[in-house]
Amino acid sequence: MNPSKVHRYQKKAAKLIQEFTASANEVAQETFSLMRTVRVYGTEEQEVGRYKQWLGKIADISLRQSAAYGLWNLSFNTLYHSTQVIAVLIGGMSILAGHITAEQLTKFILYSEWLIYSTWWVGDNLSSLMQSVGASEKVFQLMDLLPSDQFISKGKQFVNLFFMGLKLQRLLGHIEFVNVSFYYASRAMVPVLQHVNISVHPNEVLAIVGLSGSGKSTIVNLLLRLYEPTDGQVLIDGFPLQELDVKWLRERIGFVGQEPRLFRMDISSNIRYGCTRDIKQKDVEWAAKQAYAHDFILSLPNGYKTLVDNDLLSGGQKQRIAIARALLRDPTILVLDEATSALDAESEHNVKNVLRALRSDLKTKRTVIVIAHRLSTIQAADRIVVMDGGRIVEMGSHMELLLKDGIYARLTRRQADAVA
Repeated sequence: MNPSKVHRYQKKAAKLIQEFTASANEVAQETFSLMRTVRVYGTEEQEVGRYKQWLGKIADISLRQSAAYGLWNLSFNTLYHSTQVIAVLIGGMSILAGHITAEQLTKFILYSEWLIYSTWWVGDNLSSLMQSVGASEKVFQLMDLLPSDQFISKGKQFVNLFFMGLKLQRLLGHIEFVNVSFYYASRAMVPVLQHVNISVHPNEVLAIVGLSGSGKSTIVNLLLRLYEPTDGQVLIDGFPLQELDVKWLRERIGFVGQEPRLFRMDISSNIRYGCTRDIKQKDVEWAAKQAYAHDFILSLPNGYKTLVDNDLLSGGQKQRIAIARALLRDPTILVLDEATSALDAESEHNVKNVLRALRSDLKTKRTVIVIAHRLSTIQAADRIVVMDGGRIVEMGSHMELLLKDGIYARLTRRQADAVA
């Protein structure tokens, strides 16, 4: 049996077992996280079948791996014992013929025994090594990945260290998208953004609206440097985003996403999360009041010390805690990506008041970008950008866009008819 083939097979089998185990765990995790959906649709047996399918593949590969290892051991044991038997037979005949002595035969048998055992030991350990290499191949692939360019400053006069890009003495919040285009590497023929040009002035409230898939959230992802533009560039206070320290910049941006994610810790810690300055409890309560979350937090069993659980809070309550978390950072740039999507009418009204307060508060200098499907939320914005198919098709105030009688006016009428 060819040892090299056995070792290659052991490596390949170990890699497949790791992949199949990961897939089985993914099915289990997905099923448990969507347990309500599984029960409502009565697909328990179907999910068990999916899980068993991956377990069957793991068992099949493991069985073949064990069979290969068994053949490997069998071949060496056969060689070992055959050598002993042949050596005794031929050696006995040679002793009778007077060619060798009994002492020489004994030495030969012992030496050959140690040689075969050492060869088996090397092969067995090599087989285990191949299994380990196959199982850890994905880990090595991750280790070989180069760090993202966003962690390395490209400035000419700045030190190129992790998180050591340019840090401005004061962030004003002037944002510019200059001829920005973007597409996903897996879908290069489907542009997400096409030649987008936006200039957001400091302390301005800019709203971005459009149908689903028009590229609204991608603009936010580019601003946060979660993606890099395919063409064009994003400027902050006149500096290219690539030259700025990404960690420093994100500390000065407050972000509330479409689906708020809270950590399994108390509410006060969730609101404090990610805030680098010294925060006191009164600051946490101030942010909660600004987000209209203070009253419902106090009604919980342990108030601000209540441990967050998925079933404890509604979607709207989680959203308001996420808004409080963003406001507590006192960001220069505040981004609300569908921040009112999970709010009821009363809570949405409260968030509108927050936006109005942000706009009218002369002491707090803050640039606000709001993305919303509910157009009633953004009527008070200084400017509204309307997107369609990754392009900017309209721009202006609420009244100006209504007078244009374009896409924005049509969307406004549709939502008004839906409410009626």
